[in-house]
Amino acid sequence: MENNELKHNTESMKAANQPGIYKLIIFGVVVCMVGTYLRFAHDSWQMSLVSWIILFIGAIIAIKGVFKILDA
Repeated sequence: MENNELKHNTESMKAANQPGIYKLIIFGVVVCMVGTYLRFAHDSWQMSLVSWIILFIGAIIAIKGVFKILDA
């Protein structure tokens, strides 16, 4: 049972559990939600294009946070 406790105290686990990484993921999800809302809130092609761009930027931000966890 003592080995399980030591396994979770490795440097990679400490790096993966940094609050900044999870804040980055939450920020990316919120940006995605804004982009999704804008897609359905307005009915013009310009607003639709802007909302798709916002949606993809949010997805890239969230994926960056996931890759930071995987890199640790």
